[in-house]
Amino acid sequence: MNRETLLESNATSSASLSKPIEIYVFVDPLCMNSWALQPLLRRLQVEYDRYFTLKIVLRTSLTKTNSCCIVNMNDAKACNKNHPAFPSIALKAAEFQGKRAAFRFLSKLFEYTYLKNRNVLSFSVLVEIAESLGLDVDEFILDFSSQHVLRSLQVDLHLANEMEVEDAPSFVFFNENIEDEGLKVNGIHSYEIYEQILEEMVGCEIFPDTPPTLDELFQRFDSLSTKEIAKIYNIPEKSAERELKKQLLLQKIERLPLTNMTLWRKRR
Repeated sequence: MNRETLLESNATSSASLSKPIEIYVFVDPLCMNSWALQPLLRRLQVEYDRYFTLKIVLRTSLTKTNSCCIVNMNDAKACNKNHPAFPSIALKAAEFQGKRAAFRFLSKLFEYTYLKNRNVLSFSVLVEIAESLGLDVDEFILDFSSQHVLRSLQVDLHLANEMEVEDAPSFVFFNENIEDEGLKVNGIHSYEIYEQILEEMVGCEIFPDTPPTLDELFQRFDSLSTKEIAKIYNIPEKSAERELKKQLLLQKIERLPLTNMTLWRKRR
């Protein structure tokens, strides 16, 4: 799992090398464990973002990905086709509109799948997600059917094979020395485990950043649960809920009551 071969097919920008650690996170949009990883990953970004760059990689089957919707711009949004590969294709199409768009799309995929019980195998539902995030929907639809998206998926598959990643979710950590082997961590572990690994990879004691304000937090993430917010600010959930209700009264955020939890997001 030497990174020299990976860099030949996945060039790293000089900007990404300004941080000492690179983390590749392999996920499957249809895997509940990948969804469970999200709060941990967000907290890691909030507290230690200055130490690492993050790359989300899909670890999904690419069989029959060529059977995507035939796009007709007049009725594409009403397309009723379904396919297990569609969520992965859609995520890559969103990624063409920026790294942040891809993160937000993945988060919304999990929300629609596990909290709203929507069928994310449906092309029309995926277009609905793109609309809800304010993406360029026409561009999203065109990219969804493009060869560029399929090539991007193939790059992810190549990365998974090169790094010998067989399961999602999985982490692979690299330090600044491109000749060093990456450190692979399969499955989900406690937050403290990832902190410890990051510190060992950096080679010295690391310190968490001061948490951002709630306004800044909701600028960064589309929606968050009460529990996530409590973890980020290291306060009891009841205290977090009180603060969130204050923001609700000020009409800064809105509540999204779902079956198993409450999500909060910036008021639109």
